[in-house]
Amino acid sequence: MDAAADLFAALGFQLTPRGHHSLGSINHLMMTAGAYLELVGVPETGLRRQDVLDSPRGLNGLVLKTTDADATAAALAAAGFAPQGPVDFSRPVALEGRDAEARFRTVRFPAETFPGGRVYFCQHLTPELVWRPEWLVHPNGFCGIDRFRVETPQPEAQAALFARAFGVHAAQDGADWRVPVADADLIVARGPQARFATARLLFSALDEIERRARAHAETTFDRLGPDAGHLTIAGLNVTLTCGSSR
Repeated sequence: MDAAADLFAALGFQLTPRGHHSLGSINHLMMTAGAYLELVGVPETGLRRQDVLDSPRGLNGLVLKTTDADATAAALAAAGFAPQGPVDFSRPVALEGRDAEARFRTVRFPAETFPGGRVYFCQHLTPELVWRPEWLVHPNGFCGIDRFRVETPQPEAQAALFARAFGVHAAQDGADWRVPVADADLIVARGPQARFATARLLFSALDEIERRARAHAETTFDRLGPDAGHLTIAGLNVTLTCGSSR
């Protein structure tokens, strides 16, 4: 986790202080006004979350917001799923002059439901401890996430399953399928194996993230045009699509 946090900081992301969850995981967040990118790991000692230990390196989690975890669990059960939870957990947050506790409730899908990675809903009970002004400004201009791409040998069936889980309709988009999720799109594409392939991060401009990525020994940046590029972090098995919000 130390190495990953240092790398993302060097790329110009503003990371939140390390969090220690009561369920046995640790994290850093890279916040925007809406969605956020999360580094997740496990502590070296003590309780360690098994689902995180079992996850491959790279993009392995997709979390959606809910304002009512109980209602979400009930809706998923009514739609034919076998939701796990709600599960309550927390982590301490050190603020200037005081300590607080960020609290959450999650509703998860069994691992076999979406084999590409962990998928669950999260209710933030204390959002004011997560979306804080000092964590929303990034030196590289990171300002949003508007697309998440999943690959699977059966894209039509998997898109229909995602759509049923999220209470929306999937639409064919060329060879892919698009599932709308709040202010983003989930793209389900054909691939040889089920995996979470990439997310598209938005930046105010791409010049700074490109400069930092090209200067770092562990990352590469391939410019695809004036407003698009690919950021590859081989050691973490991650390729992130980068776009300009202009």
